[in-house]
Amino acid sequence: MRLLVLGGTRFAGRAVVDDALARGWDVTTLNRGSTPPAAGVRAIVADRTDPAAVASALEAGTWDLAVDTWSGAPRVATATAAALTGHVARLAYVSSISVYVWGQHVDETSPVVDGDPAADQGAYDAVKRGSELGVVRSFPEALLARCGLILGPHEDVGRLPWWLTRIARGGDVVAPGRPDRPLQYVDVRDLARWVLDALLAGRSGPYDLVSRSGHTTTRELLEACVAATGSTARLVWVPEAEVLAAGAEPWTQLPIWVPEGGEWAGFLEADPAKASKAGLRCRPVTETVADTWAWLQADGPPDDRPGRPRHGLPADLERVLLDGSR
Repeated sequence: MRLLVLGGTRFAGRAVVDDALARGWDVTTLNRGSTPPAAGVRAIVADRTDPAAVASALEAGTWDLAVDTWSGAPRVATATAAALTGHVARLAYVSSISVYVWGQHVDETSPVVDGDPAADQGAYDAVKRGSELGVVRSFPEALLARCGLILGPHEDVGRLPWWLTRIARGGDVVAPGRPDRPLQYVDVRDLARWVLDALLAGRSGPYDLVSRSGHTTTRELLEACVAATGSTARLVWVPEAEVLAAGAEPWTQLPIWVPEGGEWAGFLEADPAKASKAGLRCRPVTETVADTWAWLQADGPPDDRPGRPRHGLPADLERVLLDGSR
């Protein structure tokens, strides 16, 4: 198979490239060329934000399949999809479950936010939805992989890497909320495998790519971090009410975790039955955590992704929470 990956050097795009190479496919990437491609990959260099440059770069090529992981301005994904018309048989766009109206997401039939395919900026949910609409404009049968929380090696958002590096330092570590709080996520490698399998199977339309709620819990995740790092850290469980009263921000300052009620009610409880029936298989959290730690040890943390908040609990706030729990 001939695969074109738009991007292909960071996190999800990199995982797609690695999976395709493991299958023995002919892989091409298109990006700005700021990061060297993987061995065995043909690299096309073009600025994604320049429609004319992208169209020129793609003009002479043809591929069986393409995957776009773009997360910026919808106009870019829209223009790229238009340029791919006639050059690619099937296209997948890596989107997000953020496209659903907040608080109303259950499955793929849930209402989505408005989006503008020609937009140059906007909130993350509208940006992702606008990109979906732009992709579907040129490829009506496109596969829309609406991913939940993505974890695994090469994560450049900083969620699981923060927990691992903090726990590796040892000492008392704030463990937020109820230990058995259900979590759901998708390992980036399981995401990549599913997307390529789904393209081969001719699947189209939206699929929510995430594990079932309770695939792991806060306790299992953090204990896996302790085990993977070999740390002597002690998890100190701080009740949800105390975490919130101290002003700690869910999801960013305490990555991966959110409260179970209020505005967060229903979050991390999506129904992934459609993707599961279509072959999504999620590896154990212990494997995701151990492999992420091994990557961090070998390569060190990547540069922060532009436009994303820095994740992790500030030291002064950590002391407040730990002092309050004693």
